[in-house]
Amino acid sequence: MHSCTAVIDIGSNSARLVIYQESSKYGFHLICERKSKVRIGEGAYESGGYLQPVGIHRAYLALKEFITTTQHYPVSKILCVATSALRDAPNGLEFTAWIKQELNLDIEIIDGQKEALFGAIAAQNLLPIKDGITIDIGGGSSDLALIKNSKIVATYSLNLGTVRLKELFFDKERPLNEAREFIKKELKAIPKEFKSKQAIGIGGTARTLAKGIMKAKVYPFNTIHAFSYKIDEHIEYFKNIAEAKPNLLKYLHIPKGRFDTIREGTLIWEEILTHIEAKRVITSGVGVREGVFLHHFLKKSNLQFPKDINPSIQSILDRFESHHVYIEKRQKNTIKLFNLFIKEKKIKDKYLKELLYAIKLSAIGYRFNIYKSFQHAFYVTMQEFNYGVTHKELVLTAILLRFGGKELYDREIYKQYQTLLPKKKTLKYLSFIYTITSTLYEQTALKDFDFTLKNNKLTIVADGSLYLAKEKLKELERPKGLKLEIVDKQTIPNYDF
Repeated sequence: MHSCTAVIDIGSNSARLVIYQESSKYGFHLICERKSKVRIGEGAYESGGYLQPVGIHRAYLALKEFITTTQHYPVSKILCVATSALRDAPNGLEFTAWIKQELNLDIEIIDGQKEALFGAIAAQNLLPIKDGITIDIGGGSSDLALIKNSKIVATYSLNLGTVRLKELFFDKERPLNEAREFIKKELKAIPKEFKSKQAIGIGGTARTLAKGIMKAKVYPFNTIHAFSYKIDEHIEYFKNIAEAKPNLLKYLHIPKGRFDTIREGTLIWEEILTHIEAKRVITSGVGVREGVFLHHFLKKSNLQFPKDINPSIQSILDRFESHHVYIEKRQKNTIKLFNLFIKEKKIKDKYLKELLYAIKLSAIGYRFNIYKSFQHAFYVTMQEFNYGVTHKELVLTAILLRFGGKELYDREIYKQYQTLLPKKKTLKYLSFIYTITSTLYEQTALKDFDFTLKNNKLTIVADGSLYLAKEKLKELERPKGLKLEIVDKQTIPNYDF
């Protein structure tokens, strides 16, 4: 079993443990996650910032169990960071020294700039973005990072968080406009260059709001990472949450576990979005913990994956690839076919990326069952292909794998994901291209093929036998009106018996 790295993140509201298993130089996946709402900063803001016994006791118990959990895995390193609650507390260093003595756990108290940096490292590497401002609203601080052309150019941390706002305003039932004015005053300190049309939502508040929007829209896909939406379409939703009584939050698609700080978080979220002049949000399923891990994992790669590496695909292939399948040759012939159909105006000049993703992942299903391999490839891709792609790219890639049998289109599956997929005609052509390439390499030992497309007839030419491939390709459904001709140069020797 490959070595693992554990990351513990102690925030003002929650403490979390995640364990990542490294499968190759650029492959990793999450194998364990634990969470405890320790609220270590509870009561601190009204007590001069000092950590109080109730929060200290909860944090100790959670950390003790986290450490026990790591002992069930081949963990080679534990990275533990603490954020605003400890850095703001006059007795924060005493707490970390006590934990070191009692649990032999080293806790690094990071400042707001580093907290923002970790979140940005995660978003920059694991989201399909080049520009934007990350927004991570925590219990004691809100951390921002400015990303331009895939580079982190600036970070900033505000002494503004959900627990702080809750104790200063909401618990005392002070007017909402006072809380708004308090937030706006804090936001004036943000450097002027922090302006972007795209906001990148990190942390519990952003994810909770995104999930609420997904439920309200009856969104067809349940993955929160890379979910995006236009802000002006949901600003009233944010206002309703900020102004709602706690007992009404369930009607706004807010889970009970978030009732305690979601109003405060939403108020901060709404004001920051306005301040940075954002028009669109992309939600991140990763944040500080992933950033801490990647800071360690990519330390020899300038804290970035190479441009030709998708970490999700690398991880999937590390775990599920069954045999050598001539990926480069498959991709080369896929591009040939794709360009032919583009030239004949059968499809538009897009979707090549998803086709090549599908080709890379085409053999993973065989690790489960050869008879349903295309279905298993679909399920694995839907669950594991999360990083560096939009939801549309992810779903299309998975659907191409799912239709890797005789049919190019399934009415029920298409209906389920229709809002994330291209038109049926386009999908059929893409599926046809994918299946032609896959069939040729699965049914022959040949590596190179030639293709022509003329008068709505696709001709496949090979310098060798296509006998088995012919049988499979004849069974294959084709886009309406498209003819298929298969030409090989195989000869049968003379015989006399």
